[in-house]
Amino acid sequence: MILKRKLQGTTPEKRNLATYLYPDSHIADQFRTIRTNIRFITGESDQKVFLIASPGTGEGKSITIANLAASMAQQKEKILLIDANLRSPVLHTIFNLPNEKGIANMLKQRISLKDAVSHSEIGKLDVLTSGSVTFNPAEILGSESMKDLLAAASKDYDAVLIDAPSVLEYTETRVLAHYCDGVLLLLKRAKTELEKASEAIRVLELAHSQIVGAIINDK
Repeated sequence: MILKRKLQGTTPEKRNLATYLYPDSHIADQFRTIRTNIRFITGESDQKVFLIASPGTGEGKSITIANLAASMAQQKEKILLIDANLRSPVLHTIFNLPNEKGIANMLKQRISLKDAVSHSEIGKLDVLTSGSVTFNPAEILGSESMKDLLAAASKDYDAVLIDAPSVLEYTETRVLAHYCDGVLLLLKRAKTELEKASEAIRVLELAHSQIVGAIINDK
């Protein structure tokens, strides 16, 4: 009965948020473990901004970061989830949010974070969607304005999580990794090739980013 009540009025996309819909599930517990491990790694430091990167596409990165953000928000933390995948954004569909304004509008039109962010129904989780279509994502996300945005967001939120394109295919992800306090590398079991995983680590190290851990996706 509880499960049925939770599913009523829920979009198909939102059903991917296992940590929100099924908090007692094994999947939700795995995300709580990831959340706890991040806290152990960062300790009492000021590390707040984290990028989730994957070597290629189709490895479940967006669903993973959405569930991690929801899990952290359920602990009464104030979380900002940023969709920096301006090429193929999906976070607004997962959370069923409008996407007329987002990070692209902030960086191009200089609108404020307060005006661009969307409030989710999950705890204190805010989502900064991709926003309007842009034709130069690498230039926009690699700007000083992006760096300033992350610095400002880290003061207002307990944690900032960023979804971005494939690290091996697009240069903006490498720049974003350099701007962040840490990077979580997502690998999909039986899909991510070992050679590509090694190359992704090398690229991230060249970007002078700090890889704080890896997540293995079985789904």
